[in-house]
Amino acid sequence: MGMRSSYVKKVCKGRGAVSNPPGRFEKVTTWAVGEDGEGASDGGKGAATQLSVDQTRSIIRRNESPDIEFDQSINPYLGCEHGCVYCYARPSHSYLGLSAGKDFESRIFVKPEAGILLRKELSKLNYRCRTIALGTNTDPYQPIERKALITRSILEVLSEFNHPVSIVTKSARVTRDLNLLADMARRHLIKVFLSVTTLNRRLATKLEPRASTPESRLSAVRELCAAGIPTGVMIAPVIPGLTDTEIESILRTSATAGARECGYVILRLPHEVKDLVAEWLAVHEPHKLSRVMSLVREVHGGRVYNSDFGVRRRGSGQYAKMIADRFHNAARRFQLNVDSTTLDCTLFNVPGDQGELF
Repeated sequence: MGMRSSYVKKVCKGRGAVSNPPGRFEKVTTWAVGEDGEGASDGGKGAATQLSVDQTRSIIRRNESPDIEFDQSINPYLGCEHGCVYCYARPSHSYLGLSAGKDFESRIFVKPEAGILLRKELSKLNYRCRTIALGTNTDPYQPIERKALITRSILEVLSEFNHPVSIVTKSARVTRDLNLLADMARRHLIKVFLSVTTLNRRLATKLEPRASTPESRLSAVRELCAAGIPTGVMIAPVIPGLTDTEIESILRTSATAGARECGYVILRLPHEVKDLVAEWLAVHEPHKLSRVMSLVREVHGGRVYNSDFGVRRRGSGQYAKMIADRFHNAARRFQLNVDSTTLDCTLFNVPGDQGELF
């Protein structure tokens, strides 16, 4: 309880991180989030969200990790206002001279030229079509997307080029683009995954303060499925000692909503995330702090985080095996992953390109 009292004054309404520690490359923090500012995207009190333009000159990111299912991805935003305290992408803000704490969820960098850049890259003579994963680092449908429409512009270009894409999001806002997604689904160009961490609304509000409620995400699954869009659910992350008891209930509810596929990822705590999560537990779930951190070490071979390919996303050891067995047994019971949607790369074409005439 002593730890909780030392942190409680730092808790900021609508934010997941309890504090705003300096980035690991900085000796001092040069920017601080005001805890009583106005202007948050939800209209409530809390650290005001500030937007900056990311001056990137390319939009498609290549990935060579052998344990990742995709090798191309796009992230319309840097930072994520959803504020999921466990987000493995938080340390990326340190490269910007900012904190992985409150900065990550209140200092958002947008890519307004994303659609234009994507069109240029897809039109290059040496481009080879492979599925693009949208939202692998930060959520493409976080609150700012409602006005910025950057994700929408990316999807419009991909649709025009007949380019396949997969989406992962914690936001029911994805249904805003239902007509576009349904049209792409008819051409086998899209699949969507809703990420669900817990069905407990009270816990979700603290873990993921500005993400859609669990009920809204499952409602989005139903709506997407009804429109003929291949839809799945990711249990991401499974938090040992906190949310792992919900594996079966999440998959059962998802299957009832119409989901066809499912996946999971074990909690990952790289760099600053380990301290942010421990701090969050000390404030919100103090009696589970020791158990959660102990189990995290157990599934990562005695370390808080194991970055080795092949085990970083699933963990290792008996507890990780138990989680894997429960997940696969539940997936079979609820008839998930019976068949997987294969996206079509053969339809890709550059608009206006007549190809070789002779």
